[in-house]
Amino acid sequence: MHVLHQLPANEHPDLLVGTNHFDDAGVFRIDENTALVQTLDFFPPLVDDPYEFGRIAAANALSDVYAMGGEPLTALNIVGFPDKELPADVLGEILRGGHERVTAAGAVIVGGHSVRDAEIKYGLSITGRIDPQRIITNASAKPGDVLVLTKPIGSGVITSAAKKEKTSDEELAEVIRVMTMLNRGGRDAMVEVGVSAATDVTGFGLVGHAFEIADASDVSLTIKADSVPLLPRTLHFARQGFLTRAHKATIEHLGTRLKATGIEDVLVHVLCDAQTSGGLLISVPTDRADRLLARLQEFEVGCAVKIGTVLDRDDVAVRLV
Repeated sequence: MHVLHQLPANEHPDLLVGTNHFDDAGVFRIDENTALVQTLDFFPPLVDDPYEFGRIAAANALSDVYAMGGEPLTALNIVGFPDKELPADVLGEILRGGHERVTAAGAVIVGGHSVRDAEIKYGLSITGRIDPQRIITNASAKPGDVLVLTKPIGSGVITSAAKKEKTSDEELAEVIRVMTMLNRGGRDAMVEVGVSAATDVTGFGLVGHAFEIADASDVSLTIKADSVPLLPRTLHFARQGFLTRAHKATIEHLGTRLKATGIEDVLVHVLCDAQTSGGLLISVPTDRADRLLARLQEFEVGCAVKIGTVLDRDDVAVRLV
């Protein structure tokens, strides 16, 4: 984020969404009825199974397009691979996993690029399309809106514990199921009902991405911490120290703009912890909230839960209560 402020501003009459508010994807208008949605994401493995890692990485990259209300069209693979240390079959399984999720999204992989690297890295660049009049950004949340979350929190904690072989097979399978779930149903519900703003919950955690909505929309958010759904045993593992480093960075970045009242420190850390391929955090007008929840359930998203409200802006951007 800090580096982007040092770069020249991107100004073009057809650049509808750029880097100003750290949105999930860029949007470029082609004509009155069509705009392109573009994003890129990649990272090292979170799980040992290469096929599942590929599926997770693809679902994560696709999520940025869904968060904007877009439809994924094409994908390019991005690979870093230690070909002298690992057999090519490992890379083949990663790419097969990515292909499975991209195909499930109705998109097509059209190519990619690979480099030799000391460790595995994989991700995708996704291009989608969207109606320029129906773009969903993180910058339009309104006071009085309800906050809705579509996947449980805890993937960073559970995968950290899994690396130390502390989780059961069932717990690992559940977090993989959640991370590989596409946010397409959430997108469909948002577009149908009409929402104020949205973002997906990834590397900055629920609190970090909530702050992006608050900052971009010039509002404050209140999140009811005990209403946030967690993956099974997330707090158990977090109390043992299984958190990513990202929670500290998020807390430091927000500083006094984050306030937690009567909340266990570990839960605060969990809500600030990095997520991979997390759900959508949606700001929806109160009179549409119940309809959105009903449609999310019908589209079989990970969960559909009210977790907070949007308020007029004050000195605190995100409150945990």
